[in-house]
Amino acid sequence: MRDVAKTAGVSHQTVSRVINDSASVKEATRMRVQEAIRVLGFRPNVAARALAFGDTRSLTVITSNTTLYGYAATVQGIEEAARAADFSVGISVLESERHERVQAAVARAVENSTALIVIAYDQAGVRALDAVPAGHPCAAAVEAPESSVDSVPPRVWIDDAEAAAEATRYLLGLGHQTVHYVALPSTTNASRRTAGWRSALESAGAPVPMPVGAGWDARAGYEAGLRLAKDPEVTAVLCGNDDLALGVLRAMHTSGRPVPDSVSVVGFDDAPQSAFYIPALTTVELDFVDLGRSCFTLLQSVLAGTPASDAHGHPQVTPPRLIVRESADTPRPQALGS
Repeated sequence: MRDVAKTAGVSHQTVSRVINDSASVKEATRMRVQEAIRVLGFRPNVAARALAFGDTRSLTVITSNTTLYGYAATVQGIEEAARAADFSVGISVLESERHERVQAAVARAVENSTALIVIAYDQAGVRALDAVPAGHPCAAAVEAPESSVDSVPPRVWIDDAEAAAEATRYLLGLGHQTVHYVALPSTTNASRRTAGWRSALESAGAPVPMPVGAGWDARAGYEAGLRLAKDPEVTAVLCGNDDLALGVLRAMHTSGRPVPDSVSVVGFDDAPQSAFYIPALTTVELDFVDLGRSCFTLLQSVLAGTPASDAHGHPQVTPPRLIVRESADTPRPQALGS
């Protein structure tokens, strides 16, 4: 507003009166202010105005997917925490990762809400986070970054590198010579989940195969599993999420590679249905609901104007843990080609 006032040659109080349609402003002055607003691209910030009067009680969650478990569970945690704090919650789903579509979705959310939470587990979410105007109340749930650096808007994550390493070491400990990896698309140059898997193999002196897969769902896992099933040397597979693992399980069954007798399969996330796969899936539990709650807590600190120095590698997020079930076992001699 002060930039607009300087450009128009008026006080910032006059700019405020123009924005709020006060009748006490001369028409010539109003037109001069409106022209300055147009030239500078100024847009009234609904969230900032609500914050100034201390009445921020609603938020919009921007996410690209509400069907996959990690996204849906994060939204659940946000909604539960927001409801307990008497906040209303809206959902804005990004239907495309195209720059102009993401920009438009964020612009609508900024205009219609008083605060934002962005779930940025993929490229569409990252682009949405980048499009949030500076100073707009916002927090984000993101893929674990390579290093814990201060970020604006502030964000929370689950550091799953050690969890991936633990799952890999578990499979190596069963006697597998190496572990193949069906990867998720990553928003960073080096996914922490992939880095943990690779680090565990390198530390054990085991071969490091090329990761396969480039999707999120069971179909992507099935296609990756069909490729892996053709190689008799493949005896252990770590999957980037449980949906991928479900596809791999089906592919191995289709290819005559029974799990875990011929191939061991481990998932990631511990989605509710993973305990009911056949065989029941050994997987890494990630508490996305707790992550969602922590993200809302971070947003509250933003709205209150208080530092959130503990937000990076958030200590209140439940750490991952390996859930051992039925889908991984000691490699059988026939699986090793002996």
